[in-house]
Amino acid sequence: MNLNIQILIPLVLYLFFVFGVAWHAYQKRKTGGFLNEYYVGSRSMGGFVLAMTTVATYVSASSFIGGPGAAYKFGLGWVLLSMIQVPAIWLTLGTLGKKFAMLARQTGSITINDLLFARYQNKVVVWLACVSLLLAFFGMMVVQFIGAGRLLETTLGLPYEWSIGVFALVIGLYTFIGGFRAVVLTDTVQGLVMLIGTMLLLGATLVATGGMENAMTTLHAIDPRLLTPTGVDDKLSATFMLSFWVLVCFGLIGLPHTAVRAMAYKDSRSLHRGILVGTVVMTVLVLGMHLAGVLARAVVPELDVPDKVIPTLMMTVLPPFVAGIFLAAPMAAIMSSIDSMLIQSSSTLIKDLYLSIKPDAIHNEAKIKRYSTTLTLGFTVILAVVAMLNPPDMLIWLNLLSFGGLEATFLWVLVFGLYYKKANATGAIWSMVAGLTSYVIIAYFKIALWDLHAVVPALVIGLVAFLVGNKVGEIKKV
Repeated sequence: MNLNIQILIPLVLYLFFVFGVAWHAYQKRKTGGFLNEYYVGSRSMGGFVLAMTTVATYVSASSFIGGPGAAYKFGLGWVLLSMIQVPAIWLTLGTLGKKFAMLARQTGSITINDLLFARYQNKVVVWLACVSLLLAFFGMMVVQFIGAGRLLETTLGLPYEWSIGVFALVIGLYTFIGGFRAVVLTDTVQGLVMLIGTMLLLGATLVATGGMENAMTTLHAIDPRLLTPTGVDDKLSATFMLSFWVLVCFGLIGLPHTAVRAMAYKDSRSLHRGILVGTVVMTVLVLGMHLAGVLARAVVPELDVPDKVIPTLMMTVLPPFVAGIFLAAPMAAIMSSIDSMLIQSSSTLIKDLYLSIKPDAIHNEAKIKRYSTTLTLGFTVILAVVAMLNPPDMLIWLNLLSFGGLEATFLWVLVFGLYYKKANATGAIWSMVAGLTSYVIIAYFKIALWDLHAVVPALVIGLVAFLVGNKVGEIKKV
């Protein structure tokens, strides 16, 4: 094992800073109610913090590792495809923001499932939401662990299993210590690190290729299809792109770990500022990282695992100490996604399931605190073990598979619950069951429907199920 000290030093300094933020959040947590502070940070986010934590939560290992890996493999067409994500923050906060915050404050809700119960008054809705959320989050968190493992393995020279272990220790401890406030504060810093790191890497890559024109000439010589909208092997068809518009743009409204941000901001001004800043930051990150992934093909043309493109590119075009500073950017993307999902998973098991079975336990704050933080660490250990087992060559497919499962379950339930006064629990239950079941069947059996991603037909089925179930629910009331 040859450990790269020049890269390790700036990364360790950055991690010390992250733990400092977590400790600050821990001190804050001592002064307020545990549940409200640990899970939504006492609803105190300003606009800039809201923007950065929402972007940082969404931009993950898939965006910094898997997405650029796909761009490396398929070409400029994937960059075009990736830009579909740009309106995601505007759509999520704009659609859910005000109504979510108002309903959350009126009902005292601190989790997505609290809101679902307040709106539909049915525990079955909450139980279904809990199960689907935990299953999807498990897959998405495994992706983050694999991404971190590959990143540290490639840059620091650590064995893959050691890399996973180190990452698990760091992420588990700082989420355990700080809770939601630590997550959003570090997300803010990590968002800035990602922004600076993306521009730095893209600039260095352009210098290494001799400029954009020279890079395009080199890519054309490698494979002309790298410069076409449909990409290598014509993978990026029109229907495939339509699927992505649903999966990573419109459908993101249904992602619980980003939607919960719409419950925790301070005021309307913070929301509006968050939408504007978040959309600008999202544009720079998505374009910069995916374009760097394509241009990397002109610098390192032969990679056996596409997901290694960003750490390999980083080591090739940047001096070691600068590469160590930049290493904080993809690490920030991974950490800021997984910490949010760890908090959400813990809140699902403790706040939504355990306290629904034993409501009197809410008065024993010491026990709730112990259970919540222990579960956070327990999840981390399990995920680390699973991530060590036979990781896939391209993370993006596993991550998108998990995205689709959450969207098929939550999208219509959240949107109709907020905007359709007659929406009832029967419609919500039918939609969740039909959407998730059809999604699993279509994805597992690889049923080809005009080259559409499984989420598109699953959402259509979920929509029909909601409307039909809603009518049945209305009839039952009569």
